Amino acid sequence: MDLHRGRLIDHVHLRARDLPASRRFYAAILDVLGIPVVSDDKHLAADELWIDSGDAGSRVHLAFQTDGREMVDKAWRAGLDAGGRDNGGPGERRYHPGYYAAFLLDPDGNNIEVVYHGPAHRSAASVKLTF
Repeated sequence: MDLHRGRLIDHVHLRARDLPASRRFYAAILDVLGIPVVSDDKHLAADELWIDSGDAGSRVHLAFQTDGREMVDKAWRAGLDAGGRDNGGPGERRYHPGYYAAFLLDPDGNNIEVVYHGPAHRSAASVKLTF
């Protein structure tokens, strides 16, 4: 039996009301898991997890990977048509060269992103788990 992972979720962004408490919590768990943490007084980052501070605590930011700009545009339009609210239309962002994304708020207010990272070579299409 083979399972493929790492193709759907690009990154997760959480907002913490008490960043120092969240930093302690996540850093302790990630240390056990052997995942390096980078943090300062404004954020914590570990692999594809990003946490920063905010007054209201987290509404989840969830990013889905796509294989091209057209797919970003199509997914954004489909989300709008299905009741989502625009939170940043399709376009290049300054995160890194070629980063093309669009943002929607889902019915509960979570920030959903669809992203294409531009032309790049991936070392693998997915992580393959074989049992």
